[in-house]
Amino acid sequence: MAGISRAAARRIVEQVRGSPATRVKVAVSDIDGVLRGKYLHKEKFLSAVESGFGFCNVVFGWDSNDQCYDNTTWTGWHTGFPDALVQLDLSTFRRVPWDDNVAFFLGEFVEADGRPLPVCPRQLYKRVLARAENMGFQVLAGVEYEWFNFRETPQSFAAKGYVRPEPITPGMFGYSLIRAGQNQPFFRALMEEMPAFGVPVEALHTETGPGVYEAALLYTSGIEAGDRAILFKQAAKEIGSRFGIMPSFMAKWNTQYPGCSGHIHQSLSDACGRR
Repeated sequence: MAGISRAAARRIVEQVRGSPATRVKVAVSDIDGVLRGKYLHKEKFLSAVESGFGFCNVVFGWDSNDQCYDNTTWTGWHTGFPDALVQLDLSTFRRVPWDDNVAFFLGEFVEADGRPLPVCPRQLYKRVLARAENMGFQVLAGVEYEWFNFRETPQSFAAKGYVRPEPITPGMFGYSLIRAGQNQPFFRALMEEMPAFGVPVEALHTETGPGVYEAALLYTSGIEAGDRAILFKQAAKEIGSRFGIMPSFMAKWNTQYPGCSGHIHQSLSDACGRR
């Protein structure tokens, strides 16, 4: 159990086993850094803790719109998109506050013999971290996101032909307390529910652009920094839907407005703590 002791792993498993809930939520990263997941029955989860579980490897062969790439080597129509093995990382245990506090875990793809699967994004990040550690460095990182928020639902946006989405606020006004207050329930939910989901938000404010927010995630070390980054985007969309808000992390959706990005703030420290 990487990043967690066997005793801690046993406590987590027993906590899930003793819960009255019958489902567990699990997720993996696809080739584009988008979370893909499912609900597992509790008994299936308990068996998956030891032996892993199957997850279709098409997530490494299609784009964010489920359109299959035509030039893939590792998987594609030529392989039939079989299942690959996912191993759960029990150290990622958290609960989803807006989903009945259901238990949630991240997983990563492995070969049949347990070796890391090279095309898995989380495994790639772990390899980069291992290289830094072998050089005597600890990596600290915090991610900062800018994103647009629209007063839309998937249905309303589709009815428009996926053009002219309505931002939750018009015009440009960065660092606006007034605009934050105008969408205070959504703003508050992001600030309060993200930390409860294990994704602490250090700062949140409006950014230049209609309906644009910016959030800085609290920095941390190791794989957790990457986990927080991918979980934030997923969580923002799930929370936003409760308020009739559709967050979008597209780099640029309209040539008239500033683009959005994700910044990675990172530092390296040695064994003496020097950065």
